[in-house]
Amino acid sequence: MREHGHWLGRDVAPLTRTQKQALARSTFRGNEIVPGTRRLCLMNLFLRAIGDMGDIDGEPAIARSDALIAEPGERVHLVLANPPFGKKSSMTITNAEGEEDREALTYERQDFWCTTSNKQLNFLQHIVSLLRTDGRAAVVLPDNVLFEGGAGETIRRKWLETCDVHTILRLPTGLFYAQGVKANVVFFDAAPRDGRVHTRGIWFYDLRTNQHFTLKTRPLKLADLRDFVEGYRPQNRHARQAGERFRFDPDDELVARDKASLDIFWLKDDSLDRLDDLPPPQVLQQEIVEHLEAALAAFRDVSEALGGGAQAAGSVSPGGG
Repeated sequence: MREHGHWLGRDVAPLTRTQKQALARSTFRGNEIVPGTRRLCLMNLFLRAIGDMGDIDGEPAIARSDALIAEPGERVHLVLANPPFGKKSSMTITNAEGEEDREALTYERQDFWCTTSNKQLNFLQHIVSLLRTDGRAAVVLPDNVLFEGGAGETIRRKWLETCDVHTILRLPTGLFYAQGVKANVVFFDAAPRDGRVHTRGIWFYDLRTNQHFTLKTRPLKLADLRDFVEGYRPQNRHARQAGERFRFDPDDELVARDKASLDIFWLKDDSLDRLDDLPPPQVLQQEIVEHLEAALAAFRDVSEALGGGAQAAGSVSPGGG
């Protein structure tokens, strides 16, 4: 938190008037496809006098548009992103009978490696297209992006070839996206399009195996990430040291894996044979609820894809019944 010129314990110089104006007027802009969410964002900016929304008659700093619809008009140095959850991109339309249908969305972009309706794969391709040649990115992605076949394999191989994908942090279940969904933070750098393979290997950090976190009773804290942060060494990645949870896999082994899968794990799950060392009952209960909710969400997706509607999947109450 910031207080009296300090930010997370570090001394920072106060902003000049010019810097404050640049921060308020020229820094924050974007787009949002959901009208209600866009209105909330605009109100937030207006209350803080950020962007042209600081003036009541100014132009909105957040456009209503689909970020994936076209190639970006500008390139950036840094992308930090948590793309929207949902395996399939879709839109709701009303047919001639007045009934609502959901149709899969695909994006025919010349700068995309592959056409797919998978939302995360499309956002990954879009983020790559946003980066300048010296750009960097840290993106939260679900496990399916790391191992899915078909379009997923095609995109992964091109991603490894054209970018320097250097670090993957495997997160515990339920921290991002829907309950029960396993996610990762993937760190990668853009690279020149010179026909060379730029990923020379990937460092994997496993913060998932034998780790038990929940959003309420056992939330993830900064101390839990300390070992990863200290081992990351952004200024000199070649000086990293392997450890129990940190390992390096060279690029030739990665591309030789089935479907070029990056879903790599090596630690033994102690709970499989140490029944006396299981997490507390309330933690196990929460994990069971999260897995059931994730399974229910998957069934709803299948039902919608088959035209049955979300109601066909029913509902589950953690309290029973």
